[in-house]
Amino acid sequence: MAGKFELYKDKSDQYRFRLKAGNGEVIAVGEAYTTKSGALNGIDSIRRNAVDAEVDDQTD
Repeated sequence: MAGKFELYKDKSDQYRFRLKAGNGEVIAVGEAYTTKSGALNGIDSIRRNAVDAEVDDQTD
């Protein structure tokens, strides 16, 4: 099963999203947005930018 984005409203009535892996585990969480369209734009941004994203390991 493929991963999916879940769009929801938090206790403060803000729009948020989380990305879940195929096994249901949450693997990413978005910030709070005041509008649904803002949250959908955040999801779209991840879809567009994560494909070729590099890992910048700053642990050393």
